[in-house]
Amino acid sequence: MREYAPHPLLRNSHLMTIFSALWPRQYPTLPSAKDRLFEVEPGTQLLGRCHWQAAPQQHPTLVLVHGLEGSSESPYMLGIAEKAFRAGFNVVRMNQRNCGGTEQLTPRLYNSGLSGDYRAVLEELITRDALPEVCFAGCSMGGNLVLKMVGELGVRVPAQLRSVCAVCPALDLAACARELERPSNYAYQWHFVRSLKSRMRRKAAFFPGIYQLDGLARVRTVREFDEVITAPYCDFRDADDYYARSSARQFLGAIRVPTLILTAQNDPFIRFDTFGDPALQSNPNITLVAPRHGGHCAFISHHRGEERYWAEARVVDFCRKHSTLGH
Repeated sequence: MREYAPHPLLRNSHLMTIFSALWPRQYPTLPSAKDRLFEVEPGTQLLGRCHWQAAPQQHPTLVLVHGLEGSSESPYMLGIAEKAFRAGFNVVRMNQRNCGGTEQLTPRLYNSGLSGDYRAVLEELITRDALPEVCFAGCSMGGNLVLKMVGELGVRVPAQLRSVCAVCPALDLAACARELERPSNYAYQWHFVRSLKSRMRRKAAFFPGIYQLDGLARVRTVREFDEVITAPYCDFRDADDYYARSSARQFLGAIRVPTLILTAQNDPFIRFDTFGDPALQSNPNITLVAPRHGGHCAFISHHRGEERYWAEARVVDFCRKHSTLGH
């Protein structure tokens, strides 16, 4: 695997993270998407933005899952999609429940434990589309979801699921919530909370009478949001129960397909010590790559072109290696 050489001006984790999120990018070789709704449970649909090769059943498929308050239009989603399509993959950029302007597609909220949504997507791609090879990649919260999904499948994993990649996955949700409360992470906390509250107000407007927002104005942290909104409306006892039941960390030992985890040791709010979990370290199916620098889901390198966004290129390389494209 090609080693990561960070951009010399972006070694600071915050600069790297913010620059990656805000710097405008173009994706000139990614074709227009065809929208598709996946019914993941009765009354709940997810919007996938699909890029199909000319003969889809003759190509592997990469399904992408975004992070907290992201969407199918997040830069890293489009960046991976462009590289993967150019490499010969079908690509499906998923929107999590309520994300990407899809609040009307379900009365329920999204959360970090809904791995069943992506198991349903996998099953539909196998049964309805007869796709012979499917890979999943998730970033941050999406990384937690895809790792939880494949860990829950364990030995029952379908042969068509060839590989899984997770970039800066939030393996331990409680630890991530604590890190966000550090003063140095105020900007991220403010961004997430502001976005979550805005989305919640839109959601309540679509489904009047379901959600009580009396306590929303007092919410100042992600943990408080999960205590006031996520836990009661997603059938968890409280935020601690939500974090404990939804973290992928507990399922790592059961993963039975080739899995790549990319993380940065200087990620501002994903604690690196969570990747020292014995279940991860002892599982031969998991490859952990953790450069010293990279920020959160950024990994901007000093190279130009295809290698500028190092993690995006590594995801595509790993999935290609474990598909017919790599043979």
